[in-house]
Amino acid sequence: MPTHRRTFPGKPQQLRAARSWTRATLNGHPHSEDAALIVTELGTNALMHTASGDAAGAFHVTLTVSELTVTVAVTDSGDAKTSPAVQHPSPNATHGRGLGMVTALADRVLVQGDDSGRTVTAELRIPAGLQESAPCS
Repeated sequence: MPTHRRTFPGKPQQLRAARSWTRATLNGHPHSEDAALIVTELGTNALMHTASGDAAGAFHVTLTVSELTVTVAVTDSGDAKTSPAVQHPSPNATHGRGLGMVTALADRVLVQGDDSGRTVTAELRIPAGLQESAPCS
């Protein structure tokens, strides 16, 4: 299984770089856009809620591609005051929908770790008809 890893500095403008890297790495894969959105949402959460958003912070992205799945994992730098959880914000709220969108897009979401760093992993299964034609880098 090809696995691709990259670390991004903890600056908001790096979210665009992470999204672009994800698209380029998956290179036309059927889940490239969903994976790019997931990386953006999980990276945003890392920057907003953990030490990843501090001056010396960073977040780490891992993409693993197989015939059956694309797995997206984002690891933060720790020091979170809360654990990642799906929220149910009011319609007027400007935050709180990211992890909910990730769980809606992914077939499975797993949160591992503790205050020293968490990894949120989203698994996107490839539909049976697309398994042989799914390109990967």
